[in-house]
Parts: sequence; C-alpha cells; structure tokens
Amino acid sequence: MAVLVWFTVGVALWHFTVFFPDRFWGGIVGALLGAVAGAMLTGALAQIAIGESVGETDIATVFYAVPGTLIGAGVLYLIGSRSADDHEFEPVA
Repeated sequence: MAVLVWFTVGVALWHFTVFFPDRFWGGIVGALLGAVAGAMLTGALAQIAIGESVGETDIATVFYAVPGTLIGAGVLYLIGSRSADDHEFEPVA
C-alpha cells in the first residue's frame, strides 16, 4: 500500500512542474518519470530504514516521498536545461 502512496505523491507534486519553463529532459513526461522514480526511491529507502514493511502506511509515508520527488524532478530539470543551453545557438536549416 505504501508504494501506491509514494506513486500518488510523486504524481501530485509533478503537477506543479507546469509553473516552470519546459526544460525538463524528456519534456513533461520526463518530469513525470523523474518525480515518480524519486518518490519511489526515497519512500522505499525511508520505509526500509525504519524497519516497516512496504504494506504498512501512516501519515509519515507521504512525507517520505516528498524529498525524492523534488530531487528526481530537479535532476531532470538540470540535465534538460544544460542540454538546452548547448543547443541554444544552433542555426535552423
């Protein structure tokens, strides 16, 4: 059940990426995948570190996924903005 919570938190916070310029690596779909992957990773690490099973949920389960969501989307934004800067002045043929 905790996996569903982490996934939902990742998707919920991903919706706020519309307020940023579209420089995510892979576009909006890349932002979604980064947010969900980060949420799953930090959620699982935190849940396992405190000794709870993946089936147990409480209010803290939501907060375990928040940092990973931000980190995952942030990393893909940095990668995308760097690649956009590299191709910024290429002439269009």
